[in-house]
Amino acid sequence: MEECCDVLIIGGGPGGSTVAALLAERGYRVVLAEKSRHPRFHIGESLLPANLPLFEKLGVGEAVKSIGMEKWGAEFVSPWHLDNRQTFQFSDAWNKTMPYAYQVRRSELDDILFRNAATKGAVTLEECRVRDVSFGPNGEGAFVKAEQAGGHREFRARFVVDASGRDTFFGNRLHNKQRNKRHNTSALYAHFRGALRNEGQAEGNISIYWFDHGWFWAIPLTSGITSIGAVVWPYYMKTRSKPVEAFFHDTIAQCPALMARLAPAERVSDVEATGNFSYSCKRSSGPGYLLLGDAFSFVDPVFSSGVMLAMHGGFLAADAIATCLSTPKRASAALRRYDRELRRGPREFSWFIYRANHPSLRDLFMNPNNIFRVKEALLSVLAGDIFGSTPIRRSLATFKLLYYLHALRNFRRSLSVWKDRRRRQRADRKQTASVGF
Repeated sequence: MEECCDVLIIGGGPGGSTVAALLAERGYRVVLAEKSRHPRFHIGESLLPANLPLFEKLGVGEAVKSIGMEKWGAEFVSPWHLDNRQTFQFSDAWNKTMPYAYQVRRSELDDILFRNAATKGAVTLEECRVRDVSFGPNGEGAFVKAEQAGGHREFRARFVVDASGRDTFFGNRLHNKQRNKRHNTSALYAHFRGALRNEGQAEGNISIYWFDHGWFWAIPLTSGITSIGAVVWPYYMKTRSKPVEAFFHDTIAQCPALMARLAPAERVSDVEATGNFSYSCKRSSGPGYLLLGDAFSFVDPVFSSGVMLAMHGGFLAADAIATCLSTPKRASAALRRYDRELRRGPREFSWFIYRANHPSLRDLFMNPNNIFRVKEALLSVLAGDIFGSTPIRRSLATFKLLYYLHALRNFRRSLSVWKDRRRRQRADRKQTASVGF
């Protein structure tokens, strides 16, 4: 028998749980289908200060605080600079009202958000995998087939949200997903116990370590656990000729500063690896559906923007869907507005992400200057304060101008970096084309 609802959401991560809670609060019949069972492991443990107001609006601020380690800043460590460590404090950003964030176990955070959606009135289903979605004429109603506990369930929904994360349910089925040609990376990651930490308030800071083939993250979590990951260019991942655990440890050995921090530590989880790390979808919505969070796009996580962008997108999606359901004549305009706002976040971060490993950007990060308040504006981006009224655009434009001037002054070095990256990108694309995406 078909089960009827207003909105069916595929995926119970931060984006899906956020939009489910908001729509259920508005009185819509919401079904939230999660393929796994919470709590389940997930990377993306470092949050931004801009996350905290979103938690408060959802009513989970205290619950998130109870599981989090306070994160007051971020440090960047470079082997190419004499003063090889630079720390940024969120309290030095343009907007002083968001001075910290949290480091969290995603298993705990996602569980809090998922249960909150149920508290607000959404029907939450775990170990429920959506297998197929078909739409009526002009997107008028969707027929959804799912599997749960070995059985089949069928739903009739007025609207469908793809918040399936890297599974990109609609992106794959509608042939809408594409590699990010400007920036594509792979990742290796695991949890360690007993790693050395900074002292005092800086204990919870995220650390970013640059090295020849990409960068590392070190994210301190509660109970003495530290999340360690390496984000590398695909050409480097393709050099692996040994088990992934040994390859990961050999990769860490190329960063002496991180090695020293892990000297007394032991690995307490399996090493995970993932490729095709950065991608996007051509369309974010269509008649009767929209894509949200990582189901729409994913960019290199160097600035920890994933959870914040997914949750912010959840708020945007709730408004758009409410308009589509209550005033169908305005649906097209609502989805266009959603698309415009959804793309804004990744676009703001991507300029920095695409250049994160460029020598000129590293130089500016390691030698920050607040001329024309560019440091404050940069910290606003690092804090995720890109959607509000903080007037950072002119200062960010100045920062970008400084970057281009610096790169021009070091033209030979910049040209060498560009040629090397283009060569490796061409090699990656040729190999990818031979095996398919």
